[in-house]
Amino acid sequence: MLTFTEMIQHPSQWLDASGPFSDIVYSSRIRLARNLKKIPFSHRANDDELRTVFLQAKEAAHETQLLKDALILDLGELDSLDRRVLAERHLISNQMVELYHNRGLVVTPGETLSVMINEEDHFRLQAITSGFNLNEAYEKVNQLDDELGSRLEYAFHDQWGYLTACPTNVGTGMRASVLIHLPGLFITREIDTLIKKIAKKGFVVRGLYGEGSDVKGNFFQISNQQTLGISELETLERLEKYTRELIEQEKAARDRVFQEAKNEIEDKIWRAYGTLKYAHILNSDNMMNLCSLVRLGISSNWIKETDTSRLNELLVFAQPAHLQRLQGQPLNVDERDVIRAKLVRENLDREN
Repeated sequence: MLTFTEMIQHPSQWLDASGPFSDIVYSSRIRLARNLKKIPFSHRANDDELRTVFLQAKEAAHETQLLKDALILDLGELDSLDRRVLAERHLISNQMVELYHNRGLVVTPGETLSVMINEEDHFRLQAITSGFNLNEAYEKVNQLDDELGSRLEYAFHDQWGYLTACPTNVGTGMRASVLIHLPGLFITREIDTLIKKIAKKGFVVRGLYGEGSDVKGNFFQISNQQTLGISELETLERLEKYTRELIEQEKAARDRVFQEAKNEIEDKIWRAYGTLKYAHILNSDNMMNLCSLVRLGISSNWIKETDTSRLNELLVFAQPAHLQRLQGQPLNVDERDVIRAKLVRENLDREN
């Protein structure tokens, strides 16, 4: 059986850059919000009720085919650093790092399927895949939803659909999102206009870690806003359509940059690679921005000394909690910057 320590020592399966358009789309994710009938939502439930939800989730997980080999974690048994590690791996929310009593996580080997227990809703089912692959993520999470739903009594209303703690999730309870890398549109200064257009179409644009996070390294998370009065398939079709448009716009922006300022952008890319390969101090924001340029260089076939999957790994393993877990001790900001630079150098020096 997989252990917590074993899991966090290895990169998540979806970081392998094997999915479609993975040079531009980092990941695709589908999340379903579900609640148990007759038990108050998590923020109103007492400790006994929260514990009941947790125990029912564990029992149901053991009985499902998709979760039979999953790791089940009680967040109250982990320290704050390990909870932060889970947040950096996109497995729990920042809220659960601080609010962990009677909260839990079910996660499969490879971390492509997971269930947050007693976050805002009783259950947050999640499937995450490499690249632009919303349909595969949807199929996985939908199958998991069917398995759990046959064992748990969900709160469902014939008119309103799935009942959720936040009204914006009522209906399908589904959030579909892509995490997309758009350096070309940033360089051509088209990104702000496009973000406004996307927002007008009913989508939300956030940073790498979703709600409340800033945009770093030219990574943008785009997700649906509407869950009521629209089917899951309609939501997927709309997000697929706009994501494909963004991919084409990003490709066109890159082509223009390479045609109009090839020498300048190539110089910036190689300087970024050289800094990552030889720097002895790197803060998180600097690393993200440099990795963005190197990622662009790999996609353009200028840089062949490393690959996209290694940069994907760095986006997780060079985060503060992972660095401290790697060292086995707390680190201040300056110490983390030194360890981060060392990790990046080792990553880029590693043989394929």
